[in-house]
Amino acid sequence: MAEQKKWEGTVSTTLENANADQIWPFWKDFYGVNKWFPGNTTCEGIHGNNGEPGCIRYCGDLPVPAIDGSASSWTRERLIAIDDIEKSFSYEILECNFGVKSYVASVKIDPLAAGDSGRGCRIEWRFTVEPVEGWRLEDMVSNYEVWLKIMVKNMEAALIV
Repeated sequence: MAEQKKWEGTVSTTLENANADQIWPFWKDFYGVNKWFPGNTTCEGIHGNNGEPGCIRYCGDLPVPAIDGSASSWTRERLIAIDDIEKSFSYEILECNFGVKSYVASVKIDPLAAGDSGRGCRIEWRFTVEPVEGWRLEDMVSNYEVWLKIMVKNMEAALIV
């Protein structure tokens, strides 16, 4: 049987009222994704120091169905690399109970072209993953688009407080 090509997806959004320097701290808090990610009520560090390559987080109560009969889905993710200057990081799923394998993702935050206010940034979230049984790539990308928009809305709201 021929090996299927890995799925690749990219989603992005632009923030008009927050710059890259303001948004980056939210993203680099690897153990704090549950503060912004919709439906994720649990995220905690289980290995290493937050924000350092090699650290591992456990995230639970995710908005995807578990395939093992569990009431909620979970994942263990490792931070592969992080770059404060480029405002980017990459991570991988080590283990999960929702059928995802060989998942690697990266997030990059870029400033918008300098305008009158010097505000605004663009966030890009890319991933590669083995095809997931029962899923379609188009649906996965669509979910990421929704999640990213909710996350940045929550981040922008936190800046206003």
